[in-house]
Amino acid sequence: MDVITNTIFELSQHDKAEIDAWVAQYPAEQKRSAVIPALHIAQKANGGWLSEAAMKAVADYLDLPQIQVFEVATFYSMFELAPVGKHKLCVCTNVSCMLSGSDEIVAHLKKRLQINFGETTADNKFTLKEVECLGACVNAPVLQLDHQFHEKLTPEKIDALLAGLE
Repeated sequence: MDVITNTIFELSQHDKAEIDAWVAQYPAEQKRSAVIPALHIAQKANGGWLSEAAMKAVADYLDLPQIQVFEVATFYSMFELAPVGKHKLCVCTNVSCMLSGSDEIVAHLKKRLQINFGETTADNKFTLKEVECLGACVNAPVLQLDHQFHEKLTPEKIDALLAGLE
């Protein structure tokens, strides 16, 4: 996935205070340990995604080489490198979910939202994302809507979930 760049991003004083609280949990020489929470904070402040400028701001604030921050942001699927919709639907398609019917859930979501994985609805309300595993195999199929998990999905549960957001 290509990184979309924007040239302006600044961490607010509130953002910096949140990052400082994370940094304080680690030895002084281990600021790098706070990269993941700092990226979450920057992503939230940047409308749900990490621009190059946001990643650079985190690197600068933590006094780390930019590449160290970029490596983390590009490795984990929880970080978005392009704008996303107001709500992000992450659907697990790993083996447990697949065997429990995630294919039906995916087909239903794609039809209902009229988008494919990696796309956002025309009204910028929903982004659909395929993820490898959400760690809730016992209750498959599973999706994560924003920061909340929804388990034992059916098309009817999906419809009710989406209706509550529309």
